[in-house]
Amino acid sequence: MFAVDKHEMKIKFSLKYLLLTLLLFGIEVLIATVFKNNFFIRAYLGDVIVVMLLYTFVRTFLKINSIRLISGIFIFSCIVEFAQYFNIAEKLGFQKGSLMYIVVGNSFSWIDILCYAIGCLLLFVPVYLNRNTMRF
Repeated sequence: MFAVDKHEMKIKFSLKYLLLTLLLFGIEVLIATVFKNNFFIRAYLGDVIVVMLLYTFVRTFLKINSIRLISGIFIFSCIVEFAQYFNIAEKLGFQKGSLMYIVVGNSFSWIDILCYAIGCLLLFVPVYLNRNTMRF
């Protein structure tokens, strides 16, 4: 009787995405600690993985259209990156070296945006291949 919007969002816990989130978070911690001196891994791979971490974190608690979520994560990542251009971490009063200063970031880079795009494209591939079911 009522049409259901296939793009609606529902609160639904997913153990699968929680475990993926914890795995990706662990990888990010390793990158920040063990691989902190490996420039390629720290600077590029970490940025590719962080968008995947955001995706799995959101999907842990919400059933949401994957394409919209991936697009939103990319836009959010770009906004954060452009905020770095304006030294937002310092303007918000975060101390250099503090957790929030590191999370927000402190230097704008087009390469970071490219890494976010690569991470989002890697998320999009299974969605595209599974486009009839949109289950990823």
